[in-house]
Amino acid sequence: MDIPQLLIKAVIALVCAAIADIFVPRRVPGGIAGQILIGLAGIWLGEWGIAILRRDYGINYEFLSWQVQGVLIIPSIIGCTVVLYGVTALIRWGRSISHSFL
Repeated sequence: MDIPQLLIKAVIALVCAAIADIFVPRRVPGGIAGQILIGLAGIWLGEWGIAILRRDYGINYEFLSWQVQGVLIIPSIIGCTVVLYGVTALIRWGRSISHSFL
């Protein structure tokens, strides 16, 4: 992957993370950099998950194949939503644990 592809993937990751933020209305840690990291992790998780679903269960719906510059959009949004929920849940859990010790 070269630099222009990485920048395109970062922009798509930012958009997917912003859409995931609509589904899971929680504050994203780290601002824009946090959204890009959550987006990149969500893209990876979504593409990995759809590859497993296609291989093991034969799920091959057309809308799951929509892509921009080689990035699957719907699986990426779902992956970003899962990653965003997991990260914010862990942060909230960590804060509640730290407050109970104070």
